Amino acid sequence: MKQITVMEKYPVFTIEIAKSETTYRNVDEVVEYLKTQIEAHPVAVYIGLFDHYAHTSSLEVGEIAEGIKDAKNLICCFGKALPKPEVMAVRPRSFGIADMGESFVISFMEAPNPDANAAMEKWVKSIANR
Repeated sequence: MKQITVMEKYPVFTIEIAKSETTYRNVDEVVEYLKTQIEAHPVAVYIGLFDHYAHTSSLEVGEIAEGIKDAKNLICCFGKALPKPEVMAVRPRSFGIADMGESFVISFMEAPNPDANAAMEKWVKSIANR
């Protein structure tokens, strides 16, 4: 797992996992695995799923990078406090899961909560289960 800056301002954790390194065969299976991790967490809550690939491919002006076969965002929240209204701008969290054919690229933006980051990093790394 590495941390990068996307578009010169967004701190993102990302990992590419070869399909030979995991038992998961498609984006939906990865989503279901992450969803079970969220639901088992004492604070995190599953919010929903956004099919980014279907949405973008349905647009007349939609563009999808070469190699992306499927792409979904799993949305969740680790918010256990609401100290001020502005903190809502950095919530909820989103895992991006992209099928690149021979691998998955999984990414998420750094959370202001170090415990949330640690949990998300652990879950994502455990997708490489072979």
